Amino acid sequence: MEGDVKFTLGAGKGTAEEYILAFDRALREAGFSDYNLLKVSSVLPAGARLVSKVDMPKGSLLPIAFGEMASDRKGDRIGAAVAVAVPEDPSAIGIIMEVTGREDAESLKERAKRLALKAMEDRGLKVKEVLTAGVDALVGDGYTCVFAGVAIWKGRS
Repeated sequence: MEGDVKFTLGAGKGTAEEYILAFDRALREAGFSDYNLLKVSSVLPAGARLVSKVDMPKGSLLPIAFGEMASDRKGDRIGAAVAVAVPEDPSAIGIIMEVTGREDAESLKERAKRLALKAMEDRGLKVKEVLTAGVDALVGDGYTCVFAGVAIWKGRS
């Protein structure tokens, strides 16, 4: 099979007078704004390789597991985080967990990590490492959006 499976994590926040623009700004900060996102469930393909950023042509369809939250209620704390449990065995799948809430990023990353480890345990898979990304924000005027995701795509080596 030509190419390999790659993945990357990202998190960002955005603010604007309208929700959709705040969402777009959060995507930009996370590194995913120039792609057409396809939400997927939480399985990391076997053999997937971590890279620093998406290396597909802009406008491409990009499979991504993500958590997103928005609010226009001034004073709200909102957050989003993801965790990827990478298996010891490169021929096994990994698990991605996405969480959102009214908590700080560190608490959300810990919760996502705990869930990813539990899901791997449920499958009898040993974990090599757990990677996390997260963000939180205090809502001011207008809309604030937080976004955390794990993009997965097939690329050339």
